[in-house]
Amino acid sequence: MNKDVIIACDFGSTQECYDFLDKFKDLERKPFLKIGMELFYAAGPEIVRELKKRGFKIFLDLKLHDIPNTVKKAMKVLSNLDVDMVNVHASGTKEMMVAAKEGLTRADGSRPLLIAVTQLTSTSEAAMREQLLIDNPIDETIAHYAHNAMEAGLDGVVCSPLEAAKVKQVCGPDFITVTPGIRFADSAKDDQVRITTPALARELGSDFIVVGRPITAASDPVAAYQKCISEFLKDEEFIYNPSNFI
Repeated sequence: MNKDVIIACDFGSTQECYDFLDKFKDLERKPFLKIGMELFYAAGPEIVRELKKRGFKIFLDLKLHDIPNTVKKAMKVLSNLDVDMVNVHASGTKEMMVAAKEGLTRADGSRPLLIAVTQLTSTSEAAMREQLLIDNPIDETIAHYAHNAMEAGLDGVVCSPLEAAKVKQVCGPDFITVTPGIRFADSAKDDQVRITTPALARELGSDFIVVGRPITAASDPVAAYQKCISEFLKDEEFIYNPSNFI
């Protein structure tokens, strides 16, 4: 199973993003980037087009969650951006996820990887019970959401590394786990609740780890990124090819 580290480019402007990425210009392999709501809303689709032109792989993290027809039409538009990975919320139901896949799939049958967010890594089990009225344990809820995503034909889910092994157990070893909530052992937790280190995430079954502030807010972002690569990939040779997952 291929693995990689994805840098969360949570910046408020195009220039801020470009200034950050200039620090990586001497690396032989360009990092895999996550473009989330903050940067996409600030810069629009053009930021995605430009970064693709520059050779970066893109995880477009917009977490679509709406009625099936709306999500299908939105995914058809996003498919034209030629990103490598895109996501929806699993709580939107299997019908919505099926519609998302239909909208994302191009006339030639190709499409980006499509994954579903299970529960945000900032959500605790207590918050699920008290605010969302979900009484089942969080790992069981996430495994159930993941199974729904698999039945809808998706390629994987977003979960914390703590649930990755259970997702693999329920959905099989080839079902992708994309895991945020990554912190170094000496890093601040910030607003994350369910977190692990890159090395532990690998052991728990994460296929992709999403790392934001431990890299973007580091005094030396390149060194922090390389530390993530070293801990998560070890000596594994990595060649990314979406067709290995679809």
